[in-house]
Amino acid sequence: MLDRARQPKIQSLEHIELLKPERREMPNGVMLNVIRAGREEVVRLDILVRGGRYQQSFPLQAVMTNRMLREGTRSYTSAQIAEKLDYYGAWLELSSGMEYSFLTVYSLNKYFPQVLQVVESMVKEPAFPERELQVILSANRQQYLVNSRKGDFVAQKYFCLSLFGNGHPRGRTVALDDYNAVTPDKLQTFHDTFYCSANSSLYLSGRVTDDILRETERVFGTGLWGKSRLRTEFIHYPIPTCKERELFVARSESMQNSLRYGYLAIDQKHPDCLKLRVLITLFGGYFGSRLMSNIREDKGYTYGISAALLFYPGAGVLAIATEADAQYTGCITREIAREMQRLKDEPVAELELSMVRNYMLGQMCRSFEGPFSLADAWSFIETNHLDDDYYRRALEAVQGVTAEDMHRLANEYLRTEELVKVIVGKKNTNKH
Repeated sequence: MLDRARQPKIQSLEHIELLKPERREMPNGVMLNVIRAGREEVVRLDILVRGGRYQQSFPLQAVMTNRMLREGTRSYTSAQIAEKLDYYGAWLELSSGMEYSFLTVYSLNKYFPQVLQVVESMVKEPAFPERELQVILSANRQQYLVNSRKGDFVAQKYFCLSLFGNGHPRGRTVALDDYNAVTPDKLQTFHDTFYCSANSSLYLSGRVTDDILRETERVFGTGLWGKSRLRTEFIHYPIPTCKERELFVARSESMQNSLRYGYLAIDQKHPDCLKLRVLITLFGGYFGSRLMSNIREDKGYTYGISAALLFYPGAGVLAIATEADAQYTGCITREIAREMQRLKDEPVAELELSMVRNYMLGQMCRSFEGPFSLADAWSFIETNHLDDDYYRRALEAVQGVTAEDMHRLANEYLRTEELVKVIVGKKNTNKH
């Protein structure tokens, strides 16, 4: 019997044995990654296409091509696609990132062939109908106008522009006129170039049966499909040196100022990256972090503040974000610099470091708890150009990090003098 009067023992995470996908190269050369896990009669199919914002020739070309896949094909109208997916209990997700575009569908095993038939039409023969495109663009224009009145949206926009410049895909921002320039022909061109068997990989996860494998191979693995026969070569974009360290964008109607701080950091392949993630988590990456304890709990300047390492192809960014009353802007800036300096000057106590370790290990456990999260984990490896050993090294970095590591990394990578500061809202009239 479970004794509920006694606290259960805390178990440390000693090692990770991540279920590796069964990698099968199908007859047409497309890689199929199979993760057999889970008891429910449900399967998920992910189609990864090597083509995103870094490859597009026009603003919105990648994301709108992906978004329009469900809006009509040569075989189905948008209404028929929606009706069929709903009838078979399937769930569809479409998204586009820096270097990849994604189609994800969840299906009951018994209806997988019928769902796959619809997905095949979406991927291989989208029609990009003008009427549906204009409806989507109209909705997106309205959302853009709404977002443009939000301080956090504007702050993030100018923060990326300040770091990367408008010649870099991450620094380029969408303007309202860009929605007027989207045409079916531009979307068809992007689709013809990147949506093809030579440029795709697939992930099947869940209760994958031999019948599901055969059906997937029949549809996406037996012959070449798509108009292109070329595999995308990823593009390296140089990042200009940031010259302007402070930017203020006036928003007199803002109830709070939106603040973004940060600078370019190391990328994911750097040897220090995994242990630096521990330092940044301690600094501002969870509720008990230094920034939260000081600026929220002790000073009461904000409801929340966070710091994170963000990674893009070939680059990393240390980013700090918060919202606060205009009168506290200067105080928050000083406290951020003070916490950075404390980490440089004072050793981290073992109790605090142990708490951060446990938090990060718990997050890792939650990331691998089911077949679909495993699919996310392995597709992350592919889309970030990492090796299969990444998660083992990440675990060892968290487990083995020391106070001496924190001190060294803080002095090497916490560079107060390089902080770019973007403020959106009202001018701070408080002189103190």
